[in-house]
Amino acid sequence: MSIHERQLHDAFVGLAGDQRPRHRARRRPPTERLALTTTSSDPFAPSLAAAPRARGRADWVGSYLRRIIALDLLVGVGCVVIASVLRFGDGLTGVYQLLALLIPVAWVGALAMANAYQRRYLGVAGEEYRAVGRAVVGLLAVLAITAFLANVLLARLYVLYLLPMLMIGGLAVRRASRRWLMAHRESGRLMQRTIVVGRADAAAALVRSIQAEPGQGLKPVALCVSGLDGDWRETASLEGVPVLGEPRDAVAAADLYDAEAVAVASHPDLAGTSLRRLAWALEERDIDLIVSPGLLDVAGPRLSIRPSSNLSLLHIERPSHTGRSMLLKGAMDRSLAALLLVALAPLLAVVAAAIKVVDPGPVFFRQQRVGVRGELFAIFKFRTMVLDAESRLASLASDSDGNGVLFKMQADPRVTAVGRVLRRYSIDELPQLINVLRGEMSLVGPRPPLPREVQQYEPDALRRLHVRPGMTGLWQVSGRSDLSWEESLRLDLRYVDNWSPIGDLHILFRTFRAVTGGSGAY
Repeated sequence: MSIHERQLHDAFVGLAGDQRPRHRARRRPPTERLALTTTSSDPFAPSLAAAPRARGRADWVGSYLRRIIALDLLVGVGCVVIASVLRFGDGLTGVYQLLALLIPVAWVGALAMANAYQRRYLGVAGEEYRAVGRAVVGLLAVLAITAFLANVLLARLYVLYLLPMLMIGGLAVRRASRRWLMAHRESGRLMQRTIVVGRADAAAALVRSIQAEPGQGLKPVALCVSGLDGDWRETASLEGVPVLGEPRDAVAAADLYDAEAVAVASHPDLAGTSLRRLAWALEERDIDLIVSPGLLDVAGPRLSIRPSSNLSLLHIERPSHTGRSMLLKGAMDRSLAALLLVALAPLLAVVAAAIKVVDPGPVFFRQQRVGVRGELFAIFKFRTMVLDAESRLASLASDSDGNGVLFKMQADPRVTAVGRVLRRYSIDELPQLINVLRGEMSLVGPRPPLPREVQQYEPDALRRLHVRPGMTGLWQVSGRSDLSWEESLRLDLRYVDNWSPIGDLHILFRTFRAVTGGSGAY
């Protein structure tokens, strides 16, 4: 252990008493402690005094990858067998017998080339799923080129059966593996021990974000921060994580805790040369470096690296609010809305009859809402309240269970018996498919606000009006009425800035689960 590490260790022991870090740096033989003297004051400057350790990856990573690869091989074998039976029956010629042996291995190779087995993507990002799509395209290209060079004519139906099944199987393997991994991470297992570095406020915010998403697989075990009110030795912890030193102590803290990752929050001293030297020091120890750029709710597809001669620039694409993207979204919305109206017509008729029988009056409730760019439109809903509900609203305002801007009551006396059932499962929202067909709403988007709610908006909230309001959205599938106004606004703004067709489909699938669960609906 170097002098710097020993000083850090002694300071930590003095601060924490008999509490010792669970993971300790391994000692190296004296022959491996060759010191390269340097006059640099930068603690991250190259030096063999803090010699790299012979680290191994966490045991679970290897077993997890082996399990996924084995499942991918089984999927490849199964898809080849099914495609062969569907196309040829029981008999295979010599060429297809060879393909039956090679395709499962080629499928795993294509997934590897598409980065499907990269550790940083395991259970973390949609990149895992996108890699399957790239692997299918790559395998198709290999089959086409090989058939052309070998002058072999492959049966088109065989390929048409094989590739979609491989894609479905690959996605299913990753979905099942991710569910298994998430279940363990929710219990605090299979995590990367992480040192968080940066200014105290930024580091604390990063810790809160990491702790709120255990699925990311990061577990903060120590902080190296600056900007504290007093000396770091006087601060036991931030956000429940022990403070172990200053940013310059990051490498020593990583050695002390046998960390697997170092996460750097915004910090002026950790940039340029210092950050590069930190990356070098962590590379020698086989430790991942994660840098938070300080951007709020900017999705990965909008980020790209713009290289220059000596500095990499982070390019952020503008949100897709106009042009071809909106035309595609409008076409997809209206097509799906028309299909849903036809498919749900019997249910809509039964609901309309039930409303009429229980409480005579109009079946539909129409209300003015604010749409894209502040335009007003009349929203359609099944009526779930008594006829004089609007006139009784003022007397109930003080009893709101909403989040400060939205009025909600868990036991609203104006709701009818049928209305409670309709609201619980969001059936009262189905007539808004008419608004989607008319181009006033979208299937997915921010919640359509009332004019009186828009009058209370702060400037940031007005950005919700840059896209058409939706029947469902991130707000609805993430807690619905149980969320605070700030959290609801954050989710809506995240959607506005990061909309994509695939994202819309994902929200629609999540909506079904949220609606059947009925949580947060009243």
